[in-house]
Amino acid sequence: MTEKEIEESKRKIDGMSQESMAHLQRFAPAGHPYFDKTNGDLSEYFYKVFREKGGMTPEISKSIGWER
Repeated sequence: MTEKEIEESKRKIDGMSQESMAHLQRFAPAGHPYFDKTNGDLSEYFYKVFREKGGMTPEISKSIGWER
């Protein structure tokens, strides 16, 4: 990803809800750019923001379930 794409992704991450982040974390396909370590600090940024929003809670985990 380019620096511009990474910055755009960070803005998208900032706009995500805690539940949508939990859903993405659980169901994102392998190699998703937000979790690909080759995209600079994007995965670290995702998890930092996710933790700040409360991370994965038992309630959210039950809400999103395990079925795609």
